[in-house]
Amino acid sequence: GGDGTHRGAFRIHEGCMAKGLNVSVAGIPKTIDNDVDYIDRSFGFQSAVEAAQDAIRCAKVEASCNLPNGIGIVKLMGRSSGFIAAFATLGSGDVDLCLVPEVPTVLEGDIGCLPHIYKCVKQKGFAVIVVAEGAGEELLGTSTETDASGNKKLPAIGEFMKKATENYFKKMGETATVKYIDPSYMVRSVPANAADSLYCSQLAQNAVHGAMAGFTGFSVGLCKDKMVLLPIPNLVATSPRMMRTTGRTWERVLATTRQPNTVPFALKAV
Repeated sequence: GGDGTHRGAFRIHEGCMAKGLNVSVAGIPKTIDNDVDYIDRSFGFQSAVEAAQDAIRCAKVEASCNLPNGIGIVKLMGRSSGFIAAFATLGSGDVDLCLVPEVPTVLEGDIGCLPHIYKCVKQKGFAVIVVAEGAGEELLGTSTETDASGNKKLPAIGEFMKKATENYFKKMGETATVKYIDPSYMVRSVPANAADSLYCSQLAQNAVHGAMAGFTGFSVGLCKDKMVLLPIPNLVATSPRMMRTTGRTWERVLATTRQPNTVPFALKAV
């Protein structure tokens, strides 16, 4: 599982050690958000990005079939990090705006996303927006409520962007046809693709090797293309991992979508 599951696994490990039980506890990183730190990627991430392509293609078809001013919005999973949204954007090539939790969402002004979308629509007649579910908290606020798993409830950023886009076009004296797609669990419940199936097999084999070698309280993962064993406390200490806003992945997203960069100036200078 993810960082929460690994924290639970480590508590089980501590309980076994306290009782002197001859039990090995091994973890396998499995979260489509790809937010477990240190490892190259988590099992399920590539399959989720692949599944997200279907939703983006549907959004493009809806937008391009509602000319002029057709807009398709897709909300993808990503509570704390926007890896799925970013990689799905890069893999698609059809996305004009990508919003992620790590980067502030600015609606209007010189670096606003709505003027950017308006410009895209005027140039080609339609636009496609991808938004991670955890984006936009600086606009909608942070909820104090939690779900059954203890995670804070997220604001409805997808519906908010749909209304904000429609209202902006009305302000410009025009009408936009905005279609909103929320694939939700259809992205995480698809069968693993070939790459993830192979990766999961390798993780499982190395978890068994570690356990048979006498290790416990560890997780396995790919680091710099090498399969390694990682102490669970170190793994979860800096999780969930977030995408670097000054890194190559986000720079590639900006180059692909041509959207304004809203990373605060102090961070850009780092």
